[in-house]
Amino acid sequence: MTSRERVLATLAGKPVDRSAVMPITMMFAARQANLPYGRYALDHRVLVESQLRTIERFDFDHVSAITETREARDCGAAIRYFDDQPYAIDESCARLADKSALRSMSSPDPASAPAMADRLEAIRRLRAAAGDEKIVEGWVEGPCGASADLRGINTLMLDFNDDPAFVRDLAEFVLDLAIRFGRMQAEAGADVMGIGDPAASLTGPRIYRDFVFPYQQRLVDALHQAGLKVRLHVCGNTRRILPLLAQLGCEIVDVDSAVDVADARAAFGEDPVLLGGIDPVRILQRGTPTAIQLALHECRQAAGNRYIVGAGCEVPPDTSDENVRAMLSFAAGSPA
Repeated sequence: MTSRERVLATLAGKPVDRSAVMPITMMFAARQANLPYGRYALDHRVLVESQLRTIERFDFDHVSAITETREARDCGAAIRYFDDQPYAIDESCARLADKSALRSMSSPDPASAPAMADRLEAIRRLRAAAGDEKIVEGWVEGPCGASADLRGINTLMLDFNDDPAFVRDLAEFVLDLAIRFGRMQAEAGADVMGIGDPAASLTGPRIYRDFVFPYQQRLVDALHQAGLKVRLHVCGNTRRILPLLAQLGCEIVDVDSAVDVADARAAFGEDPVLLGGIDPVRILQRGTPTAIQLALHECRQAAGNRYIVGAGCEVPPDTSDENVRAMLSFAAGSPA
């Protein structure tokens, strides 16, 4: 069974030869190619080389074009870059510090805007290299996170109460861009589309229901219409919004270590496939192989058979090969 067959069978509820393994690797992948993450996040050639080196060493079931936001860069957001760390939005000079600028801000074309076009090329090259053997994963920013990238996370949280009409207008803007970008990634060869919306975990149930959920739902529906499977990644403690997340209809939902996998399964019912659940630092990076396998066993017991092996968030860059291989051994049913 190929990796791609394994993942698709898992999503369809069909028998598989072993558990699929789909951890998030960004800085970790760059380390496998001995290349700085600053280049990985900006140059598809570095990203592709790093992802291919990673699956050569660890035989994960997917390759991924995930990095920090491409959309905000192409919308003119102020960004601080670092040689070997994730880049960061500079909120002190947010693109939409002046809300009125939204009315005149044009939406970039993902096919030609530099940052998004770079991801599209990464997906084409990953598809060509992976063929039908591996799942190719694209990525878009979710509506809450994308809005925060342009407005500033702290200011956006105030806007929910102070100017709800602006929040909805901004959500429409970023949603339209995410849908177009997602469709182009599907055309470039992506099988699965990740939606990263970490800022959503900072909202309470009311704000999430009124200002985030409707736009996430429209994004998920549009990606499904493009023929994609959808993976939702919301960092942090999402316990209060789990019942609404369950209504989105995503095929894969990442479970952060701040959320008990049993609580997630109780909220979601039999679907979707749950991924991860273990603490990426305390368990995966700093734990022993035995501790990693025990934690994964507990997660799979709570999730049931509809489970994919991974961590609650990105694999830390300094995680040892031994600890990463403990995930693979667990998936194959071998003790550490």
